Amino acid sequence: MSAERDSAVGEQVSDGGRKTAKAVKTAAAGKGASASAKKAAAGKGTSASAKKAAPAKKATAKKSPAKKAPAAKKPAAKKAGPAKSSAPLKKAPAPRKQVVAPKKATASVPAAPAKTVAAHPRGESRTALVRRARRINRELAEVYPYAHPELDFENPFQLVVATVLSAQTTDLRVNQTTPALFAKYPTPEDLAAADPEEVEEILRPTGFFRAKTKSVIGLSKALAEQFGGEVPGRLEDLVKLPGVGRKTAFVVLGNAFGRPGITVDTHFQRLVRRWKWTDETDPDKIEAAVGALFPKSDWTDLSHHVIWHGRRICHARKPACGACPIAPLCPAYGEGETDPEKAKKLLKYEKAGQPGQRLKPPQAYLDAGGRPAPPLGAG
Repeated sequence: MSAERDSAVGEQVSDGGRKTAKAVKTAAAGKGASASAKKAAAGKGTSASAKKAAPAKKATAKKSPAKKAPAAKKPAAKKAGPAKSSAPLKKAPAPRKQVVAPKKATASVPAAPAKTVAAHPRGESRTALVRRARRINRELAEVYPYAHPELDFENPFQLVVATVLSAQTTDLRVNQTTPALFAKYPTPEDLAAADPEEVEEILRPTGFFRAKTKSVIGLSKALAEQFGGEVPGRLEDLVKLPGVGRKTAFVVLGNAFGRPGITVDTHFQRLVRRWKWTDETDPDKIEAAVGALFPKSDWTDLSHHVIWHGRRICHARKPACGACPIAPLCPAYGEGETDPEKAKKLLKYEKAGQPGQRLKPPQAYLDAGGRPAPPLGAG
């Protein structure tokens, strides 16, 4: 319709232009006739009439562009062009609206300051990344000042066995199982000489009990035969034991020997990628990338802080973003529930008033309101 309308307007303007041109010609003709009459009467004013006629022609020449009036309307058609071309712009995705972190976290989590969540750190400088990562760790240290390994143990031997058993199950289930195991086999020598079928029956609740039985009996034999019944305090020795990898070795080194190490478990991997500390997926590469962001002395506590946060707030499927104390520093804020009241219902363990995973947790945990886990079969 707009095209037809423009065409009609063009035609009207064209007709008007022609009429104007005719009027100009008529006026010019009248002036010419008048000049001729003056020539006949005077006879001597020929040169003067010529001079007057010349301006008349010039005036006609100046008015002649009126014939090109329709051409002046062509730009109008060009202006209509961009209006049509603007249509694809509407299809372009609107810029993502920045999400604002909640002004307050839940009552069980220290309040997070009302700040705009950091944009995706693509192009983030190395210095900025280090500062952000260390600040997150400091914030988590305030939220979990009682963070500790969530496996019950009394010595390095119990810790290495419990860590091997924790594969593909929860620390709670391991803690409910190991009391019976260590009561019957308290030393590496005892477990090395154990009947596999009896050990399998004890370890059945942890899942994959046959493979785990083979591992714990095998590492017990290695300890008894190669290390005098003692757990070695070196990484290169620990990883030679059956069932012991770098993750297990660093758990033992950091918590039984006080030697810094980063524990890259499933929670640690998930959170450091969400926080854009690294894009690596291989555990060894994650360990190296994250370790380079922190002083070595921070590695063990950093592991506890990240793992505890992953178990209590930053879950795999439904992270409680609305109750997260580090929301202003998290590039992934908004992936989970952002409503504070709804997010509060997603919290776990002591953050939700629930029992923890250890049957014998440290006193600092109990002082902070934590509750011990029930023994196996008690609930």
